[in-house]
Amino acid sequence: MPFPDLPDRLREVRTRIEAAKSRGGHGQAVAIIAVTKTHGPDAVQAAWDVGLRDVGENRIQEALPKMDAVSVPIRWHLIGHLQRNKAKSVDRFAMVHSLDSGRLADALNAHADAAARAVDALIQVNVVGEDTKGGFPPSEWRQEAERLMSLRGIHVRGVMTMAPFDADERTLRKVFAGARRARDIMREAGHDATELSMGMSNDFEVAVEEGATFVRLGTILFGARPA
Repeated sequence: MPFPDLPDRLREVRTRIEAAKSRGGHGQAVAIIAVTKTHGPDAVQAAWDVGLRDVGENRIQEALPKMDAVSVPIRWHLIGHLQRNKAKSVDRFAMVHSLDSGRLADALNAHADAAARAVDALIQVNVVGEDTKGGFPPSEWRQEAERLMSLRGIHVRGVMTMAPFDADERTLRKVFAGARRARDIMREAGHDATELSMGMSNDFEVAVEEGATFVRLGTILFGARPA
C-alpha cells in the first residue's frame, strides 16, 4: 500500500486543525487540500481512500496526465501560477487559487466567455510585498475587486495567500489577517467571496486560527517529496 502512514498523519492533522479552531478561528469549516505535486497518481488515490476529496496541483502539465490516470471523482484545485496562454486548461479544475494579475483575469474571462462556463477562482494577494511571490498588493485590492465585478466569466470565491516560508508568528498573522481583509473587500464589492486558502504544512495551524477555510498540505501528509 502506498503511503501507509497517511491515515495516521491525516488523523493528527485533523486533530491539530480542531485545536486551532478552538484557540482562534472564526467558526469556519476547514477543508484539507492534499497537495500531490511531484507525487504520482497513487497519491491521489491514497488521498481519496482516506476520505479526502480535494487535491492540489501546482502545474497544469503535471496535473493533466494525473487526472487521466485516476478514476475517482476527486476535486482538483490549481494552486500554482497559471500562464495566460494556458487559460483553456482550467476547465478540468474545480477552482483556480492563483488568479494573481489583471491580465490573467482578462484571459480567464475571455476563455470562460468562449466556453460558456464560468471559472471559480480565488484572488491571490501578496500582503507583505514578497518579490518572489505573485499576487495583488494591498494598494490594488479595492480597485481590482470592483473591476472583477464586470468580468462575468469569473466567480470570485475568495482569496489565497502564501506566507514567507521562514516567517515568525507575528509575520504569519499579519499575512493571514491581511488575506482576511482582502476577502472582506471582495465581499464589499459584491463578490460571493467566502473562502480563504492559506496555510501549508509548516504554518497551517496559525492560518486556521486566522480564518482559513482551505489549508494546502503536502509534506505533512505524504512525507518528503521525491527528488
